[in-house]
Amino acid sequence: MPDTLKIALAQLNLHVGQVEHNLTRLRQARAEAARLGADIVVTPEFSIAGYPPEDLVRKPAFVAACEAAIEALAADTADGGPAMVVGGPWQDGVKLYNALFLLDGGKIVARRAKHELPNYGVFDDKRVFDAGPAPGPVAFRGFRLGLMICEDWWFPTISETLAESGAEILLSINGSPYEADKQQHRIALGVQRVVETGLPFVFCAQICGQDELVFEGASFVLNADRSLAVQMPFFEESVTLTEWRREGDMLICAPQPLAPEPETLEGIYRAMMLGLADYVRKNGFPGILLGLSGGIDSALSAAVAVDALGPEKVRTFMLPSPYTSQDSLDDAAECARLLGIACDTVPITPAMEAFGAALGPVFADRQADITEENVQSRSRGLILMALSNKFGWMLLTTGNKSEMSVGYATLYGDMCGGYSVLKDVYKTTVFELSRWRNANVPKGSLGPKGAVMPERVITKPPSAELKPNQTDQDSLPPYDVLDAILTGLVEGEQSVDALVEAGYDRATVLRVWKMLDRAEYKRRQAPPGVKITPRAFGRDRRYPITNGYTNLIR
Repeated sequence: MPDTLKIALAQLNLHVGQVEHNLTRLRQARAEAARLGADIVVTPEFSIAGYPPEDLVRKPAFVAACEAAIEALAADTADGGPAMVVGGPWQDGVKLYNALFLLDGGKIVARRAKHELPNYGVFDDKRVFDAGPAPGPVAFRGFRLGLMICEDWWFPTISETLAESGAEILLSINGSPYEADKQQHRIALGVQRVVETGLPFVFCAQICGQDELVFEGASFVLNADRSLAVQMPFFEESVTLTEWRREGDMLICAPQPLAPEPETLEGIYRAMMLGLADYVRKNGFPGILLGLSGGIDSALSAAVAVDALGPEKVRTFMLPSPYTSQDSLDDAAECARLLGIACDTVPITPAMEAFGAALGPVFADRQADITEENVQSRSRGLILMALSNKFGWMLLTTGNKSEMSVGYATLYGDMCGGYSVLKDVYKTTVFELSRWRNANVPKGSLGPKGAVMPERVITKPPSAELKPNQTDQDSLPPYDVLDAILTGLVEGEQSVDALVEAGYDRATVLRVWKMLDRAEYKRRQAPPGVKITPRAFGRDRRYPITNGYTNLIR
């Protein structure tokens, strides 16, 4: 019976649907694992196909391509090098499984199907996969591996089944998306599995941006004494060798220096960088453009874009109206200077006048109101989309979660764009992130060191500047109050009474509640954006547009 085992954990940036690319990355990871002297290399959930595949796995040709790539990887292992654990689809008659495959000696030596299928939040596994049977251990070169797929370890049943049937180690391949401060929850759950089974636990994850989801890597190993033996990097690809020895009937992983976990604001910022960078790169955009207003949302969005993509791939435009202040013009120009990017000016006054002339006869007996304000916003949206069309660069929209929650945004105006990095970031967090970025440079940044926006952008009252002397607080409660109420309503699903009992004014809570539900039709038409919180709009929170429940609340 062997006494040592070397397991390489490969947290990789894989591309959903790009089977040939993923095959190449998996081969590269195996080559690196071989160089490190590994016996086996473990890769993330659905690694040959990319995760989550959504309805892509309903295409028989795609499943066949994945199966062929797995067979090719299996053939590679005939060279006597490291075995592999890879994830992908397994078509077994009429059933389609989310599966893992153990490849060794030139063939597929074992398959295991995901048993627990998540069907909540961002996950729809039950929509596309069948549940596999509870897995048993897999024999591998004198060891018994308890192999699991993501959701299987979040609940005790599968881990206990594997332990009871002779597994010596619990090893999970994962597609667990980022949420702020989620890693400590993962480790705490891993400790529970260790305590319940008495076995060490290995968590292998992917790192990438995939549409609205970000996966931060952060693979880790817990020994049977609950100690954290390995913590792999956050937001970085890595192939890390873990070395195990058998002491009595227990496998023990040799401790390594632990990669530091980012603080909350750094983690959010780096998640936005990764989400944007992969969205732009994997969708083939040459770069991004955005409207730089002199306000904090567009300033932070521009900073994230420059940090993620580099200044040469970011272009900004100032679109002043008669209501744009000189402070805003100066602040936008200074933001661009600090970031090292171009900022061209395209006034919207001619467009406003043209629309005014066209609509004047129809509006003749009506007083000016929010309609004219929205025409300004839509003029900007039209111009920015024209620039995007002409140059091929993706338009980045800059609205935050507070605004999108209550509908403080204009359809076909400031909501225009292909992606948003602030979609799941409340306004109060926008202020915190801006202060953090002015004082810090995120790891992996392609942007400048030092401050990236003038202090006035952070301290001045936010304003859409669609009419004279306008501020956001003319239409909304103070952002600290608004965001606290929204967090209770959105993330907490709290009732009006519960929020009133917590100390908030009933009339304000009711007003926010109604604005939140009535803005659902706008959110359905909003671009995708990085998921940061446990309850992001879109994949996480799905409410009916036609919804009479709010009207019953008093």
